[in-house]
Amino acid sequence: YSGLVVWSFFSGAVASSSGSLVQSANLITKVYFPRLIVPIAAVGARLVDLAIAAVILVGMALFYGVPIGLSLFMIPVLIVLVATLALGAGIWTSAINVKYRDVAVVMPVALQLWMYASPVIYPITLIPENWRWLYSLNPMVGVVENFRAALLGLPFDWAALAFSTATAALLLVGAVYAFRRVEKSFADII
Repeated sequence: YSGLVVWSFFSGAVASSSGSLVQSANLITKVYFPRLIVPIAAVGARLVDLAIAAVILVGMALFYGVPIGLSLFMIPVLIVLVATLALGAGIWTSAINVKYRDVAVVMPVALQLWMYASPVIYPITLIPENWRWLYSLNPMVGVVENFRAALLGLPFDWAALAFSTATAALLLVGAVYAFRRVEKSFADII
């Protein structure tokens, strides 16, 4: 369930933010405001879902007797990391979705495939040791595995976490840059 909590937030945030500009077409064509707010708000709204799921997760952890340790202090850092990753992917796909509406159709399939390529419903230990470096190139591997490790008091995979952090930062910066370049044409295209 710990992997599913993180993944549900990520996939929901990316899916809702990718279609947010097209769904807000009436607002975008009538009033000028910083349009970057629309996908950011879509990701922010999913934080409420994450908070509710986290309450259920804490209840399950207490029920099953999961020991409380200092590693729990890493969970807010990992939530910021997954939100940054979702925000970068959401901003990027929302900008593309304005021009190419097929992105909205492809997103659920892509997110479903990405879930199976991430350790959401299975642990990373099922991947052979010599292939884990390649598997860890998926930025959600570092997030999900380290969220699970923080909750259960397991050792952290710092290399995967560093790669996920670098990927999230680069994706967010690149997405904001790409968004700013095409933002002027949104009202005309929508």
